[in-house]
Amino acid sequence: MTISLPEDLKNALDEVSEEEGVTRSDVIRESLRDYLFVRRFRALRAKLVTKARARGIHTDEDVFEHLS
Repeated sequence: MTISLPEDLKNALDEVSEEEGVTRSDVIRESLRDYLFVRRFRALRAKLVTKARARGIHTDEDVFEHLS
């Protein structure tokens, strides 16, 4: 797989890679894992927020009240 990066992003990637003592690929792999996790989390949260609001749960306090 080949990707193209703007020079400033490449420089930042190289800096992180050197600081952490890992390869560019390692940094990119971990970054992609994090991105995909956050994306799935946000999608799941959006789905659950819609269901919660339909049940009158709007705040963290509402959640705790329903669980207590």
